[in-house]
Amino acid sequence: MTLAEKIGQLTLVNVGPGVLPGDLRAAVRAGKAGAVLDVVDVATVNELQRIAAHDSRLGIPLLVGRDVIHGFKTVLPIPLGQAAAWNPELVQQGARMAALEAAASGVNWTFAPMIDIARDPRWGRIAESFGEDPHLAAVLGVAAIRGFQGDGLSLPGAIAACAKHFVGYGASEGGRDYGYVGIPEVDLRNVYMPPFRAAADAGVATFMAAFSDVNGVPASGNRFLTRTVLRDEWRFPGFVVSDWDSIVDMVPAPVANDKARSPLSPGMEMVSTTYRDHLPGLLAAKRVDPRLLDDAVRNVLRVKMQLGLFERPVTDPAVYPGVASAANLALARELATQSLVLLQNRNGVLPLASKRLHSLAVIGPLADDAYEQLGTWAPDGDPALSRTPLQAIRETVGARVTVQHVRAMSTTRTMTTAGFSEAVAAASGSDAAVVFLGEESILSGESRSRASIDLPGNQMDLLRAVKRAGKPVIVVILAGRPLTIEPILADADAVLYAWHPGVMAGPAIADILFGVESPSGKLPVTFPRVVGQVPLYYAHRNMGKPASQASFLHIDDIAARTPQTGLKNASQYLDAGYAPLYEFGYGLSYTSYAYSGISVEPSRARAGLPITVRAVVKNVGQVAGDEVAQLYVRDLVGSVTRPVRELKGFQRIHLAGRKPGGFVSIVD
Repeated sequence: MTLAEKIGQLTLVNVGPGVLPGDLRAAVRAGKAGAVLDVVDVATVNELQRIAAHDSRLGIPLLVGRDVIHGFKTVLPIPLGQAAAWNPELVQQGARMAALEAAASGVNWTFAPMIDIARDPRWGRIAESFGEDPHLAAVLGVAAIRGFQGDGLSLPGAIAACAKHFVGYGASEGGRDYGYVGIPEVDLRNVYMPPFRAAADAGVATFMAAFSDVNGVPASGNRFLTRTVLRDEWRFPGFVVSDWDSIVDMVPAPVANDKARSPLSPGMEMVSTTYRDHLPGLLAAKRVDPRLLDDAVRNVLRVKMQLGLFERPVTDPAVYPGVASAANLALARELATQSLVLLQNRNGVLPLASKRLHSLAVIGPLADDAYEQLGTWAPDGDPALSRTPLQAIRETVGARVTVQHVRAMSTTRTMTTAGFSEAVAAASGSDAAVVFLGEESILSGESRSRASIDLPGNQMDLLRAVKRAGKPVIVVILAGRPLTIEPILADADAVLYAWHPGVMAGPAIADILFGVESPSGKLPVTFPRVVGQVPLYYAHRNMGKPASQASFLHIDDIAARTPQTGLKNASQYLDAGYAPLYEFGYGLSYTSYAYSGISVEPSRARAGLPITVRAVVKNVGQVAGDEVAQLYVRDLVGSVTRPVRELKGFQRIHLAGRKPGGFVSIVD
């Protein structure tokens, strides 16, 4: 290969919509482009692949990348919502479905899954994560990788996955996207790296470097991360791609004050052209080892060979199942249903008894918005496929129940009260009101950090106005992050957290509201009471003076001139305490479960063997439901301090409702 051809294999070109420019055709023909992204028209992809395979000197096909984050045409719940289902089998099935839909368009590489540990809800990209816990993120990340890559990369319908963003991106200071990340190595290795190690062990084809400056060295030029850890320690054989323009973004950092100093840490450069512009000169000046270049090219070619692109560069969409099929929509509905988390159900107001209802008010800006329910990073999603909550509620109750719909606010950010009187009238004339609140899809995702994570706009005032009608009020929240919702709890008889559930949001929500399904989602991330508690996560280390209910005294209850020694010293806030609003792993059901017979095999522990923990779980309620049994451990003595709790296992089990004798399951 010539030097230009080698650099070409490391060049990822953004195509975008529209007619292919002539210079791109020429670049592919000359072997100066090894991959393209954001082209999903199969005819266009095939034209590029024919040029690469038949008109270029070496005949090397292209990687075709796309952000297939939570579905392709059939949009699934956002990843944070999928994590709330705690169901790796469904996550794998969803990724497999998305891979098949994307592959039919010529896509052979996805920039997913994102397995960053996200412990700051101000960070917009928490929506793309699997939450705050390394074990849960690792299990679900591996499930997604297996779904995308199938039983083998060479098989039709498999697309290369990309574990991103390596590493620590979710710990950006202040939750500000692209910010500085300062993480001690003990936390890098114990918290942020485990999902990536699991991805590497599962055979993920590629990694993506984080945007962040990690401990003083940008991840795109961080030799410790991409060489010492990935190559030397983990023996990762795939390639690393930079994030969008991230090599250029190193320029403002003191470690890289000009483009020519970009080290060859990522194997492929996304969008920017520093390799093309500067590598020839750096090689000539012997400032870059040519063996690094050859290794990088080798890694890219290996992935292309594994994908079978040399044998099948062109896509025949006829060999793939259709998009948005009945089976795909059924899967989307099941995953959306399991992702819903019931946070509050005062006096058992849910499920609604549709046979006893005469009228129902459906209120709010997100009750009938086919676009917003898709969530962030759904570039190929089609709102025409969406079934909204309003549509599904009407289909569920039929003509026997009068459904009054009032949008009340044009968007979630509306500040006027012009529609409130109509909403109050609808609630007053109904047996109950279901109020859909939250945040629009544009308010979460990349570069969508928020300093305040309250409900935006005038939504709080809308809820208070509806509550004054005196009827039961059920709040359904669609959002891309945990919001600080404590202020709404007094005015909501029930709260159902729906994240952004995708195209089948409506049927899933209706099934929960009317008791067709019992809610089973569990939180994959901690909910703070106020934003000032952030970062707040369950697996924190204990303090020298840990907080407790006995130690807490609210700021308003402290007597004037209380001496400094008059309060108990503890690690807490005077105005917000120490406890979250809702803990990681929390979620209510329409039934109840009892645990008994918990046992551990101590002899195996003493022998240093894997330990089996066994428990008997029984449904002691009246209706069937899914329970997520969660296993936590704590290491009380170690060479370094350990968290107060660490998730080490979980199992979703279905249990029938209480019949004579009940129903019991044993979980290991």
